[in-house]
Amino acid sequence: MPASAAVRAHADDLADFVAASPSSFHAAAEVARRLEVAGFTSLAEEEGWPLVPGGRYVVVRDGAVIAWVLPRGAGARTGIHVFGAHSDSPALKLKPKPTTGRLGWLQAGVEIYGGPLLNSWLDRELRLAGRLVLDDGSAVLAATGPLLRLPQLAIHLDREANDHLALNKQTQTQPVWGLGDAASADLLAELAAAAGVDAGCIRGYDIVTADATRGAVFGKDDVFFASGRLDDLASVHAGVTALVAAPSDTAHIPMLAVFDHEEVGSATRSGAAGPFLSDVIERVQRGLGADRDEQLRALAASWCVSSDVGHSVHPNYPDKHDPVVQPVLGSGPILKINANQRYATDAVGAAAWHGWCDAAGVLSQEFVSNNAVPCGSTIGPITATRLGIRTVDVGIPILSMHSARELAGTADLFALTRAAGAFFSS
Repeated sequence: MPASAAVRAHADDLADFVAASPSSFHAAAEVARRLEVAGFTSLAEEEGWPLVPGGRYVVVRDGAVIAWVLPRGAGARTGIHVFGAHSDSPALKLKPKPTTGRLGWLQAGVEIYGGPLLNSWLDRELRLAGRLVLDDGSAVLAATGPLLRLPQLAIHLDREANDHLALNKQTQTQPVWGLGDAASADLLAELAAAAGVDAGCIRGYDIVTADATRGAVFGKDDVFFASGRLDDLASVHAGVTALVAAPSDTAHIPMLAVFDHEEVGSATRSGAAGPFLSDVIERVQRGLGADRDEQLRALAASWCVSSDVGHSVHPNYPDKHDPVVQPVLGSGPILKINANQRYATDAVGAAAWHGWCDAAGVLSQEFVSNNAVPCGSTIGPITATRLGIRTVDVGIPILSMHSARELAGTADLFALTRAAGAFFSS
């Protein structure tokens, strides 16, 4: 059956969202922008928060963002429903002194961020994006158009490339971005021009690469959606879309928490292992007049849905998956389960997730790893450990995880947003 108009519109909006979010800093800013357009009030961490029942609020910390709806009947012991996701993706990140080159080529000095599928970054146009910090202490966002490319060696010069292609992370991952002498060029000037600032004022930067090609729907009946940074902007988009529609009369506080640095361990001030979420929750609770006992009681009545992508069964590599539990694109979001608590899901969480999916009218499927192929982890166990909130790990199944361009099911994207909406409003 062809994708419905609502499913297709949702995918098109996700493509817009990803295009506006080439770095974690841009993603946080785009989340805040969309929420402010929807009537949310922006708060600064260094200022007091005049919270009022019925209010909608958003706060940004670097590449992370937290937003919430304060129900009209909220009190000191009101629980919180946190939908968690992350804003970063595997990439190449600019090193200090990034303007390099040889033999008449201009190149970019980069290091590897996270665990990208490096071969997927070959032979595609790349953007640079992130933040520039200026000599007055201010920070500005910068994003170029298509600027770089990591060209692969021709098959004529490596006859065994199709048998085994392994890139040296230091010598064979430096993209080209122009022709000429590196001594007379300045890659940072390209970013400064894109941001409308003087390159001489730049004192620091956090800049990564991103695929320059827009996300697209394709396949028979429009069942597929391909894009860069689906891990984990698909979840971020679902969360912000659902929060915009969240009612102001729930029995709990709907909250979206988008963290940075999940791909490198989350142990930063804007990562899930840092204090951002606990800081915000404490300030909200204090604003509601909660003492310590009431804060703990509210946390005990709270939930976190940690949403991140998981693996769909791959038709060309079935031996890499569990022989029985085999999620596939187009059959709904996944419930992620791991006996060793790499995911935080337990029986109570599984029951709750299925209930929210039922309320949303969407199908759900399970994911568990093949015993011989260990899985990764998510922000779920970290959040559960830091706050003691009951947590369940979910997401959408994809193929080509950590590729420069990943593959999702168009219907699953819309279904995850609907499930997030049920979680917020139930």
